Amino acid sequence: MASADMKDDLSCSICLNIYMDPIMLRCGHNFCRECINKVLDTQKASGLYTCPECREEFQERPVLYSARALRNLAEKFLVSQPNQEDTGIYCTYCVDSPVPAIKSCLHCESSLCAKHLRVHAKSPEHVLSDPTNSPGNRKCSIHKKIVEYFCTEERVCICVYCIAEGEHKGHPVEKLDEASEKKKEKLRKDLEMMTSSKAWAEKQVRSLEERKTDVQEKAAGVIERVTVLFRDVRRELEEVEKRVLSEVSMETEKISQSLSNLIQHLEIQKDELSRKMSHIEELCKTADPMIVLKDQNSDREEICPTEQEDNMETMIPREGDFHEDLITDRLNKISEIMKYIHTWIQQPEGVLLDRETAANNIQVSRAFKTASWSAVALNHPESPKRFDNNQVLSRRSFSSGRHCWEVDTSNSNSWRVGLCYSSMDRKSCIGETTDSWCLRRYNHEYNKMHGNKFMPLLHTPTIHKFRILLDYEAGQILFFELSDPIRPLQTFTITFTEPLYLVLAVWNGSMTITN
Repeated sequence: MASADMKDDLSCSICLNIYMDPIMLRCGHNFCRECINKVLDTQKASGLYTCPECREEFQERPVLYSARALRNLAEKFLVSQPNQEDTGIYCTYCVDSPVPAIKSCLHCESSLCAKHLRVHAKSPEHVLSDPTNSPGNRKCSIHKKIVEYFCTEERVCICVYCIAEGEHKGHPVEKLDEASEKKKEKLRKDLEMMTSSKAWAEKQVRSLEERKTDVQEKAAGVIERVTVLFRDVRRELEEVEKRVLSEVSMETEKISQSLSNLIQHLEIQKDELSRKMSHIEELCKTADPMIVLKDQNSDREEICPTEQEDNMETMIPREGDFHEDLITDRLNKISEIMKYIHTWIQQPEGVLLDRETAANNIQVSRAFKTASWSAVALNHPESPKRFDNNQVLSRRSFSSGRHCWEVDTSNSNSWRVGLCYSSMDRKSCIGETTDSWCLRRYNHEYNKMHGNKFMPLLHTPTIHKFRILLDYEAGQILFFELSDPIRPLQTFTITFTEPLYLVLAVWNGSMTITN
């Protein structure tokens, strides 16, 4: 019972084992040196150090005082224990049978079991350590004395004789514990920097992997949309080809039949004329006038050659245009499809919202991508750029090139999205002025707006995600529904005279720029 109580008194409250190299804090509590150093290392980040026992606070890392008396008691207690853990290092003096060593003497370069430790010399030069297979490594190779110092000039461990009379005489030196603590402090800083660098590298790797995945997903989406689009184009072309070829064949058959009938008629007429011409030639050779005058078959109505040609011209069918107007109409439709293909597969670009323009009832998210309606005034700082109601502009303006954005409106049923000039009246809403153009939803009604005029869309959207395309040089703003396949909703055609800004306006819920 007494042994158990003593073990509790000699146990570190951190590792719960018998003290190894015990130290004492200013508050009087004892711990293993290694255990308390680990605890203090973890507290370093917060800048506040506390005792694990009483929670006393230290403004700086506390000084660790060696508890020699407690260390001696711990060693004696370990010696008195009947069963020692087998460390794989055995007593040097137990030659009859191997007995696990509990300590090594650096001076004697020997390992000791509990029995031999009790009778071992206690003089200061006999320094005990945890069991080790090579206690001689702790001795100076020149003077064969235990190394106790560290030469900071040549960065080697030395003994007291190296300082007094050896080659390190006059060199700056430190006690091994002090030098070790300084190096550990440097190593901790290096570790902290490495940990920070590793965390940064891991973050970059995750970011790049996410970007790689995003690129692959977007590419897969584009490939799928392009495949669908060209499949539709091929199907449309095939239908046009079949119809046109069928109608050309029908027209060809009709004209050919008409020409064949006319040829047959002319062949009969030609044979009749040949017969009559032969009869007339015979009459012309006859000498008897009575025969010539009595012949009735030679008498016929005179036909003017020019009149015959005119009649023939009316009888010959025209070559026909083979419904080229139909072909042109069909190909124009294909051309319209091809016109939008580039638009459909164009990658949307990133854009951020400008909080300085947000109305006092519009909250812009931290990522500057979402505009949310607020039922209470947000009291944004005053700014000449700020709108009076419900809307916010993009930070960036666009004065050339082609640009594309995608907007998710699924969290609102009353909104507007479009483009405007920076000179747009801050008291007006997008679509109400001649310098703004937008797609609008109010409850279940969709339309486009410009100059305060409501215009119907090509069809009613069923998807709540939209794409806006700006072609500045072509003077076009196009709206698309992000269905499968993507469908055009409306097009504005304008000659732009100023840079344009993307505008989100929301009367309930929120809208998000998804790219």
